[in-house]
Amino acid sequence: MFGLGGMFGGFGQSTARIINKEDIKVAFKDVAGCEETKIEIMEFVNFLKNPQQYKDLNAKIPKGAILSGPRTGRTLLAKATAGEANVPFITVSGSEFLEMFVGVGPARVRDMFAMARKNSPCILFIDDIDAVGRKRGGKGGMGGHSEQENTLNQLLVEMDGFSTEESSVIVIAATNRVDILDPALL
Repeated sequence: MFGLGGMFGGFGQSTARIINKEDIKVAFKDVAGCEETKIEIMEFVNFLKNPQQYKDLNAKIPKGAILSGPRTGRTLLAKATAGEANVPFITVSGSEFLEMFVGVGPARVRDMFAMARKNSPCILFIDDIDAVGRKRGGKGGMGGHSEQENTLNQLLVEMDGFSTEESSVIVIAATNRVDILDPALL
């Protein structure tokens, strides 16, 4: 299943894939190691299973988590989180937001988050977020924002929108390069 909207004949459509909760056959028991990370991520699972309990306590759940390190089972762990919570798993590569046409990256981000809200509660997994989440303020012409920065800004705006009660979307991102991520993502 693909994104909802788009612009210019689909250029702005997200290529995010949805895996329905019935089709997720992986759980934490299937993930070797990562015990500390699994314990921390259980907070997301508990929130997705019992959101009213958190609302009654006025507890704040983090907007998401960043999994790092090469060949550490990041994707499997993110998918297992959705399996444990019994919610849909939406997956996308960070590189899908990089486009040569102005405005396409931010449009894809908006489309992906609209898809996530429509399928809430869910896990939204962004693999290789470093492709779009690099530190801002680097090389760029004439003080303007690059398309990558515009896309990152849209990503941050959409993530801030998840603090509302009507949405139970947890964003889990993966990267090999935490050192180059924009501080706003951390």
